[in-house]
Amino acid sequence: MTASTRAVTRLRAPELVGRGWLNTGGRAISLADLRGRIVVLDFWTFCCVNCLHVLDELRPLQKKYAESLVLVGVHSPKFEHEADPVALAAAVERYAVHHPVLDDPELVTWQAYTARAWPTLVVIDPEGYIVASMSGEGHAHGLSVLVEELIEEHRAKGTLRVGDSPYAAPAPAQTALRFPGKAAVLPDGSFLVSDTAHHEIVWLEPDLVTERERFGGPEVLAEPQGVLVLPAQTAARVGYDVVVADSVHHQVKGLRLADGSWTVLAGTGRQLRERSGGGPALKQDLSTPWDVAWFIDRVVIAMAGVHQLWALHLATDSRDNTVAVLGGTSAEGIRDGAADEAWFAQPSGLAVSPDGSRLWIADSETSALRSLDVTDAGFVVETHVGQGLFDFGHRDGAADQALLQHPLGVTVLPDASVAVSDTYNGAIRRFDPLARELSTLAAGLREPSDAVVELDETGRARLVVVESAAHQLVRIALPDKAQRVDGLTHRTQRPRTELSPGAVTLNVSFTPPTGQKLDYRWGDPTRLMVSATPEALLRDGAGSAQGLSRTLTLDPAAGDGVLHVSVQAASCDGDPETGEVPEHAACHLYQQDWGIPVVLVDGAPDELTLDLRGV
Repeated sequence: MTASTRAVTRLRAPELVGRGWLNTGGRAISLADLRGRIVVLDFWTFCCVNCLHVLDELRPLQKKYAESLVLVGVHSPKFEHEADPVALAAAVERYAVHHPVLDDPELVTWQAYTARAWPTLVVIDPEGYIVASMSGEGHAHGLSVLVEELIEEHRAKGTLRVGDSPYAAPAPAQTALRFPGKAAVLPDGSFLVSDTAHHEIVWLEPDLVTERERFGGPEVLAEPQGVLVLPAQTAARVGYDVVVADSVHHQVKGLRLADGSWTVLAGTGRQLRERSGGGPALKQDLSTPWDVAWFIDRVVIAMAGVHQLWALHLATDSRDNTVAVLGGTSAEGIRDGAADEAWFAQPSGLAVSPDGSRLWIADSETSALRSLDVTDAGFVVETHVGQGLFDFGHRDGAADQALLQHPLGVTVLPDASVAVSDTYNGAIRRFDPLARELSTLAAGLREPSDAVVELDETGRARLVVVESAAHQLVRIALPDKAQRVDGLTHRTQRPRTELSPGAVTLNVSFTPPTGQKLDYRWGDPTRLMVSATPEALLRDGAGSAQGLSRTLTLDPAAGDGVLHVSVQAASCDGDPETGEVPEHAACHLYQQDWGIPVVLVDGAPDELTLDLRGV
């Protein structure tokens, strides 16, 4: 894009307005303060795994263009808990966010920039004008190209100003554990816990404080989560005792406790960009494995980054390990039925029923408790508690009315009921699968993310809970009678998009970065997937097909709802059609999932445009 083209479409960037700032030493920042710098706004929310991926993508750019580029996070929360300033400050530390962050709990700046999805990136030039908006992951290369162009253009105009970032690092905190994620109990009553922010696995004595040993470190692990102690017979066969979900390295690793040695079991270290996979495990990219469980003689992986469950077969020689998708299409939401047609939304916790026939799942982004069952017809997914992507709360009672808020852990109790680590409600909940009722076992916890069962001196069961935001493990007795909480229900407060009933044209804008073109040599390199909640809202236009535009037919009789739009576009360096391709050319996959709340209004627009990469 040339400077003259930009001049035609120049739009002044709205001011950054919110409750306050983090990582600035208490100083408020205005766009006037940043004039002369290239600014990238990252609209994120800390529950969102895709937002965490983008934080990782942006770090190299932040370092490379430190003198010219200022990265600003705009935290616009999805869940009620995320609007808590204390929780936000903890998340900024937890995820090593090293740039200024605007706290936008009322979505003021989100709405000013017409953001529609987490994550969204907006680029502002040194003169204060918006030059690009893009949604989803995979934009690092295109951003780098755009920043280079802006540096060259504004250096020539004399409007570029170099300098330091307004980032001010907060004082570091010191605790033995830092944001622990998951735990497992060993036969001798000791515990293994993933010390996530310290990038280690810690072996704790039964007192939950004394450390027996630490394993890993930043050179081995990056934000480990799930920890699985293998059955003794399997451990003896494969030569390691513990399986760990190495979330940021996108790998699953084995740990031998006797000598602290590590073995990579699955994953290349690269993030999976496709929406499918399988085959030799060490050649397969993964995407943010969050938990692991032993089920059907396999390690089942909660693959949070692509909203799926995967199965890892452990061979005697790890080089022969294989992986396969066990459930989920990679579409984000709630859909039950056959596992290969089901939808999940960031599955984050796994536990197996006593008889081994059911896998319980904490499906965090839908605030749902779900299961995968082994049946004569194959694997079947069922939702027990949960309404959808945008409905949450703290309400006990009948399962079809009960609500959770972003649960990260699930634990099977001795009576076959299920304890749910209801993370954003700060509670441990209990689901009775026979009565199909939800109750509250404990409250007032700080982001519980997992729990394991142990027996006390009298043989009575109790829970050891990973209280992540309190940086500790705590014991909780199981009460004879659980509480019943009839708390508030919530729905994510995003402005609804008014659309006309009947025919509506959906367009996804995508402009490849300079030096890239869409590669049509083997057909259309774009794909659009559309569905709706409720399904009846979309009378016509649902399904998956090539292209970036589609005519939808919206049925007013179905009422308001949510349009689910997923898109993929692949562009390659050079011009593949003419053969003008650099020697080390690469292709880049861009993708995003939107959930657009809509209301049908006569006379409203009959066109919906979404930016995958708009400039």
